[in-house]
This record gives sequence, structure tokens and C-alpha cells, in this order.
Amino acid sequence: MATVIEKRRADGRVYYYLVESARVDGKPRIVSQQYLGSAAEIAEKLAGAPATALVRSQHKQFGDLAAVWSVIERIGVVEIIDQVIPRRADAAASVGTYLALACANRIVAPCSKLGFADWWATTAGPRWVKLNTAALDHRRFWTAMDRLSEPDLATIETELSARIIAEYGLDTSGLVLDMTNFATYIDSGNDKAPIAQRGKAKQKRVDLRLVGLGLVVTRDGNIPLLSHTYPGDRPDVTQFPLMIEQLVTRFTHLAGSLDDLTLVYDAGQNSTTNHEQVETARIGFVGSLPPSDHPDLLTIARTRYRSVDTDRFPGLTHVDTTVTALGVTRRAVLTHSKTLHAAQSRGFDQTLTKAQQRLAVLADKLARGKTRRPRPAVEAEIATICKPRWVAEALITTLTGEHPADLRLSFTIDAAARKKLETRLFGKRILFTNRDTWPVAEVVAAYRSQSGVEFGFRQLKDPHTVSFSPMHHWTDQKIRVHTFYTVLALTIAHLIRRTAEHAGLHLSVRELTNELAGIGETVLLHHDGGKGRPRAQRLLTDMTDTQRRLYDLFNLDRYAPTR
Repeated sequence: MATVIEKRRADGRVYYYLVESARVDGKPRIVSQQYLGSAAEIAEKLAGAPATALVRSQHKQFGDLAAVWSVIERIGVVEIIDQVIPRRADAAASVGTYLALACANRIVAPCSKLGFADWWATTAGPRWVKLNTAALDHRRFWTAMDRLSEPDLATIETELSARIIAEYGLDTSGLVLDMTNFATYIDSGNDKAPIAQRGKAKQKRVDLRLVGLGLVVTRDGNIPLLSHTYPGDRPDVTQFPLMIEQLVTRFTHLAGSLDDLTLVYDAGQNSTTNHEQVETARIGFVGSLPPSDHPDLLTIARTRYRSVDTDRFPGLTHVDTTVTALGVTRRAVLTHSKTLHAAQSRGFDQTLTKAQQRLAVLADKLARGKTRRPRPAVEAEIATICKPRWVAEALITTLTGEHPADLRLSFTIDAAARKKLETRLFGKRILFTNRDTWPVAEVVAAYRSQSGVEFGFRQLKDPHTVSFSPMHHWTDQKIRVHTFYTVLALTIAHLIRRTAEHAGLHLSVRELTNELAGIGETVLLHHDGGKGRPRAQRLLTDMTDTQRRLYDLFNLDRYAPTR
């Protein structure tokens, strides 16, 4: 039933609203509310007062931010963080609020803390997060970040993971572990950030200091449940034991038992010591072994290969056998993929062509007597040219002469050797597991689920959506906090994508945020010619069918303007 109610503000003014009430969970609640205005404004409208003049309009970012905030509220980000780090009496906002704001910014429009206030003013967010301008100063963010220790972050991540699993009904029986690193712009002379080190840069920025990040995500939706930040100069294989130790503790807390857990990881984590830790913890696993380390498996005749599943994995065949590796004998599934075979063949042809071009340049130089280098130096250059994988097996080089002026080079492709190499290696993978009763198709599906965490890393390196960069921090503590809320941003983005997927909307994170960003808020400012301030009228922009479905799916009406 609709009724008119009055609300008295602190300045004594009275305003009227048209509200509709209903029972929610057995209790009376206001389910809709429409602003009518003051008594004078209502009287003017009833008397047919002339329309006020539109003096200007504003456009606010609404849909993407509101969808993100709906997930932040659903999983209780602010609440959980504030339970671990209570708000100080003199703080402009709680630590949980600051981290939630930083997380939302990472997803929607990544920027520095210095630029945050300006960005926030262009959004509809100030309507549902009531903070004054001073509270959004970048130094306030830093003060909040300073209160979070490494154990605090681990506690918060554990509690958030438990809430997410319960709220979304995540299947945690299958988890995927992988690691990457991110380039930073921290000065080489900065000794306050030992976590940022030069190493093997996966973004190919060997000139920059790196921060390493390990993630454990669910196969169900690729939702991060555990993160591990480490110095960028440390190989992934050295961080695997620490992550397994954290995983065992975390998963035991979340699920109570490791019996149903199957962990998926790639061959980059392999070592006898690492695998002994997995076996000791009695964790189910699906990994892989380098094919070249097991030549006996590669010689198995093609006639023994059987199809895996023509519907799920067309062109994929296998041999189900055993192998002794990493100190144990376990089930091995040797697979051959026509698609991978063709891709490796094309790639190898390109590599051979480049090697031949470089060798041709060197041969021409030697033929003209334009070198003073001794034979060992030329042999070293030839070895470098032939260093890429498999090139030396298929490319025959002959260097004649002893003195620089007499050196001559010839080379040719050994077609028979190349054919033998292709038959022996191309298209093959060795999957390694202790899930002896699983169908082969399930083992393959588990191993291929690594693509989910790899996609997450690529998403974090996208400069526009859910981005690790820009990172304007230069101490270990702040870098760890930055990494924490960046991973939380990835978690929320993937929860949004998973929710949309379950509703039949098969969109990527970028596509989803673009669709949601198309739901804008227009503010029309009217003035009646008097001395008062312009009156604001807020409207949402027209929506496409997809945007309307997303609006309803994430209950964006909770954040929509009422007047």
C-alpha cells in the first residue's frame, strides 16, 4: 500500500516521500520510495507552476561500479576487514571501506590514489558511500594501508574465502596453482622494497624490478582463494612448498579434510622435494612431465593410442600407462593432440627459417673473408644460432678451415631427422596423477583447467580492467596490500562473470564491464529562477536487453536513483 511520509532533516526542513511497504521475511519493510519534495514544491506542482529551466546536466558512471559494489557488499568485504582491523575513532573511514574503494577502482578504472578522488567524483558512488572529499585524500588511503600486516592480510583472505564459498556455493574439490610476476617501476636504488627484484620477467621487461605472485583458484569459475606474494628473482619451484603449506592449512580450515581435493599444476613446479611434500600431505594431484625426460613413453606405437572423448576433445588420443618420476611410480596419461602437433610444426618451421637466415648471413661474411675471429668463436656463434629447442637435431652445419680467412660455413636441413623428431615429440604431453580411478577425459579436463588461472594473470596485466598497474608504492608492506586488493578485484570480477555465466550470459570480464558501463546515470539540474541552488533530477540511461538482464541479475535497483 502506498503512503506519504515526511522526513525532517537536521536543519529543520521537512520533505515528503511516497513510499510503498510490504512484509519481507515476516517484517514490514519499505520496498520503494519516491521523492515528492517540500510542501511548497508539492503545492507548486499541484497549482500547475511553470516548469523550471534546465541549466546543465552531468553524466555519472553507474552500472559497472554498482555491480562491483553489489558483490563487495554480498561477500562482506568491509565487514570482514573491519573485524580484523577495527576503525579508529579519528579515522575518516574504516580500513575496510578504503580497501573496498581501492578494489572497486582496480576493476572499473585503475588509477593512482592521488587521482582517486577526481575519478570518484565522476561516478554515482558518492550516493551510496557517504564520504567527504577530505576522506578521499591519497594520504588517507596510505594511512589505512599502513595498519595491515602480513598476518592480517592472510586472516582476511581466509575469512573472505570462506564467505565466498558459502555465499556462492563454490565447488572447491578442484583447485589450480600457478605463478607469475609483474614488472614495477621502483627505482633501482630503493632499498625499502626487497620484494621487488630483477629476475626472469614474464612480461619481457628485464630492465625492471619484479614482484612475484602465486595464486590458487577454483576450477569452478576460476575464483582465487589463496595468494602468495614473493620476491621476483625467486624461481617458481622454490615457492611451491610455501604455497602447499598455506594451502593445506587454509583448505583444512575451509573444508575440514583434504580427501576430496585435487590440485592441478604444471611441470614448472616439479622437483622431487616438492612432490614428496604433495605425497606426504595426501593431496590428489594432476600435473605433467616433460616428454623429453621420458623417451620410453615417446616410443609407444601410434596403434596403441585410443580416442579420449570425440565430443569434448576432438582429435585427442591417449595411452593410459604408468611412469616412474619424481621418486614415485604413478599413473601417466600420454596424449597426442592434432591441434598441438600442427601448431608445434608451424612454430618449428618458423624457428628453422630464422636460424637459416642467421646462418646465411654468417656464411656470407665468412666467404668474403670479413672476420678476424678464431674458429672457436665462430663455432660458439653457430651454437648460439642453433640453441633454440630442437634446431640442432634438424639442422646440420659444417664449418671448414682453421684460420679466420679460411673459415667456410655450409648448412642444410636433415629432412629425415626432422621427420623423426616430429613423430617422436610433436603434439605429445605426459599427464601425471594419483587419481587412478578417474576417466581419462576427467584427467585431461583437470589439466586443461590451468587455462583459467593463466587467463586471470593476463587479466591482471590488462591496463584497463582489473589491473595490477599502476602501482605507485615502494615499500614491501604497501606492495603486499596493493597485491591483496588487486587479487580481491580479480576475485570479484570472476564472481561477476561466473554469475552472468550461470544466467546464460557468456561474456568475458572485459565484455561484462563494457556492457555494465553502458548503464549510466544522468543528472539534470533545474533552476526556477530564484536564489536557491539548482534542483537535481537523476535518471538512468536507456538499456539494451543484455544490460537490462545484468541490471536485474545484480539487483542494481538498490543503487539506482530514486529522484
